[in-house]
Amino acid sequence: MGNRNRITRITRLFVAGASALLLLGATACGSVDAATNEPADKQPAPEPNGPISVVASINQWGALAAELGGDDVSVTSIVNSTNVDAHDFEPKTSDVAELSKAQIVVTNGAGYDSWATKSLGANTSIVSAASVVGAMDGDNPHLWFSKDARNGMAEEITGAYIKAMPSKKKAFEQRLKTWQAGEKSLEQWVSDFTESHAGTNYAATEPLAYYLMSDLGFNDKTPKGYAQALASGGEVAPADLQAFQKLIEGREVSLLVNNTQEASDTTNMITGTAGRSDVPVVDISEQMPENVSSLNEWINQLINSIIDAVDPTYGCQADPDASDTEAAEGNDEQGDASDDSAGSSDAGDTNDPDASDAADDKSDAEDDVKAEKAPTFGRVCSSTTSSSEGSSDSSTNDAGETGTDNSATSGNPEGVTSDTPPDPGK
Repeated sequence: MGNRNRITRITRLFVAGASALLLLGATACGSVDAATNEPADKQPAPEPNGPISVVASINQWGALAAELGGDDVSVTSIVNSTNVDAHDFEPKTSDVAELSKAQIVVTNGAGYDSWATKSLGANTSIVSAASVVGAMDGDNPHLWFSKDARNGMAEEITGAYIKAMPSKKKAFEQRLKTWQAGEKSLEQWVSDFTESHAGTNYAATEPLAYYLMSDLGFNDKTPKGYAQALASGGEVAPADLQAFQKLIEGREVSLLVNNTQEASDTTNMITGTAGRSDVPVVDISEQMPENVSSLNEWINQLINSIIDAVDPTYGCQADPDASDTEAAEGNDEQGDASDDSAGSSDAGDTNDPDASDAADDKSDAEDDVKAEKAPTFGRVCSSTTSSSEGSSDSSTNDAGETGTDNSATSGNPEGVTSDTPPDPGK
């Protein structure tokens, strides 16, 4: 009897221990890394022999992924044309195959491209803009127009690259620094413009560029009823359309932003009213045009379009002292170059005790990643805006967009009576 009780106790202890181990194993298998949104016990894929296979749902993020990856990645963008509406896009069989084979998939999220994550491989890493900024389904999904989303995505994409190909960590980090320097130059000149134009009012046929206009410090005066109808996916009521037209006819906004990929009879009537009322219209597409090489280049073009509409002479006035300053700087540079060339004659002197150290430093430098020159962004003045201050003629910028300016609409017009629209992200 005593032996039987002893065996029973041992059996119970064994069963309890086994159950605890099973529970621990189940918990570990189900745990998720909050930073990467992937299982914590997921084994890293072996480092690829060739470029990392990257597939982006849309070309905005695909362009950023390609810029950050350089020759170490191969990027394919599924939606890459301004003739395609990403909201209603249905991937083809070949698109699904591309996504399923990718090592890294870059998505927008927030319900904009949910099709992109439905058929992925077990080891596929996902980088989502919505996850980076905390956007949810139903929020405004046009995240590429937000400087916060661009900065966050650049870091997350780079992190995914380093994880997939650790041997190229220095190269990826250097490309990120180069990109960040370009983004900084973009944000800096935009900040300079915002300081003198904050509070400018605009309206939009669709909240496509809400984040971009917010970064510029503009106020969205789109009528509340119209904005709510768009958010709910319903038809715009005649009264809301009339309120929008009245807003424009009263010149209560300095420009109208029009989504060229969401054209309808309603938007055509609104843009027509703007044309008759001399309110500039800035056309913006959702997808990045194919003739643009980078996301920030496109953003810079769009900002120039907006400035051409509200203040075409901004940053384009000729500086009479510029030529003298440039000439003086040129002379200084020539002098510095002469000093450098004189000093360089000592570099080949084998009797120089520092020569061997210099050679070692050069060898070490060759092992480091060569830094690329960061792109710079700023005001692009057309011949019209730079030659005639205060001109009210239409001007077309590098983005291929046209806007008609009238000095009376510049700045923050008085008498604005329209209600502030709801958050377009809701």
